[in-house]
Amino acid sequence: MSFRLAAFADEADGRISEQIKAMTRNGIEYLEIRGVDGQNISDISEEKAKEVRKQLDDAGLAVWSLGSPYGKTGICDDFESHLDKFRHGIELAVILGATHIRMFSFYVSSGDEARYRDEVFKRLDKMIDAAKGSGIILCHENEKGIYGDIALRCEEIHKEFPQLKAVFDPANFIQCGQDTVEAWKKLAPYVEYMHIKDAMADGSVVPAGKGIGNLPYLLGNYKGNVLTLEPHLSVFDGFDKLEPAEKTKMGYCYPSSGAAFDAAVNALKELI
Repeated sequence: MSFRLAAFADEADGRISEQIKAMTRNGIEYLEIRGVDGQNISDISEEKAKEVRKQLDDAGLAVWSLGSPYGKTGICDDFESHLDKFRHGIELAVILGATHIRMFSFYVSSGDEARYRDEVFKRLDKMIDAAKGSGIILCHENEKGIYGDIALRCEEIHKEFPQLKAVFDPANFIQCGQDTVEAWKKLAPYVEYMHIKDAMADGSVVPAGKGIGNLPYLLGNYKGNVLTLEPHLSVFDGFDKLEPAEKTKMGYCYPSSGAAFDAAVNALKELI
């Protein structure tokens, strides 16, 4: 199957102009927009969103999703102000032409998940209600430390809210001790798209296909056509001064954010 690629290009550079260059040189057509010229996407103004949209349009690129932090707050933190920010995010998504917003299910202390289940669901329900009529597809990402960190609780969320789709992130599952094949078997019916991020058993992130995330299996069973690259690879200041043997010992470490981004893209292209 032919996949269309998106990316968190702020991992190549925080400046939107440089993100566009990184996407163009790697043949990536979609941006999962997260960091914009020193600001998180949730904090930019509507005027700034219009400027970014023009830059992307001029470059022949498009925003696939807002890589937002919505739902990435503590379950005991104030929710009404967060909900207001979420409503602003809906407006930004419309301006940017994004069809999706990734979101989370609130940080909950380990062992307290059952205690806060109802509050988590109440908040998710309000966010889903706020997005009605916008045309934006909301997608829940599994993330360490939130209610929906493992497959079982993600499945609970999607059964309760079938209109809330899933972003499947293999590395995040690995970092929670969750087998990715088991997770896929539970969540495949809900998956809207995937984040391409692989990891080792110790949780360290590596290029796609180099970890224990079972990426070949996941990609072989994925029915969608958009993949978002989220490199999260290590950058070492002073890498260029190391001897070749020292560089080899460092494994997946790169001299710059741009080089790490390019390496992650190449790893994914080799895999698909």
